[in-house]
Amino acid sequence: MSDQTETTPRGVLFITGTGTGIGKTVVTAAIAALAHARGDRVAIVKPAQTGVRPGPGSDVPDADTIERLSGVADTHELARYPDPLSPEAAARVSGLPPLDLRYAAGYIGKLARSRDLVLVEGAGGLLVRYDPDGATLADLAALCAAPVLVVVAAGLGTLNHTALTCEALTARGLRLAGVAIGSWPAEPDLAERQNVADLETLAGRSLAGALPAGSGGLSRAEFLAAARSGLSPAFGGTREA
Repeated sequence: MSDQTETTPRGVLFITGTGTGIGKTVVTAAIAALAHARGDRVAIVKPAQTGVRPGPGSDVPDADTIERLSGVADTHELARYPDPLSPEAAARVSGLPPLDLRYAAGYIGKLARSRDLVLVEGAGGLLVRYDPDGATLADLAALCAAPVLVVVAAGLGTLNHTALTCEALTARGLRLAGVAIGSWPAEPDLAERQNVADLETLAGRSLAGALPAGSGGLSRAEFLAAARSGLSPAFGGTREA
């Protein structure tokens, strides 16, 4: 893939990952924090939130985490399911209706008309199912004609997972906005250090960012500083290749 000139994102940007627990929410919050700090009108959309039940002991919704870290309160959940499953499976188990992707695309488009940036964070990976017909986040991104940022792990196994995700994007005619590492260790090992160059080769450009491990536990001010140093200039930060 040839190198591409990137600019600070405007319009609609989708964020997916190579799996669950990869750091999508932290990267989404980092992009939101920097855009919010420069005065942009930012909205966050979680098309389907799973694994959130009433009462103590449940997972904190991703939108709440993003608001806490970034200060962006303009957050939108289009569907919520109690079980920690894929959106399609969670809807089926709970007896609730699945997400309507055309409704979601219309909702996102309406937000984009009055915001500078709309960030859409998917559940799990790019091809996780949202309904019984097999609709995925890739389908929603296509409906919105939006680029997709892929959040990846740093260690062993990440190159295969990243290559598969990038190939799936390309096969569906979607535009790759970049690749970002969701959790970069304080003391990276040999594999993690070597993976950086290979990830950049797969993406065809410098990394979009690498957020320090544990960033989700920082204060808002600390997180803004981490976002600025961890993201590339293309996403509002100062991280150099």
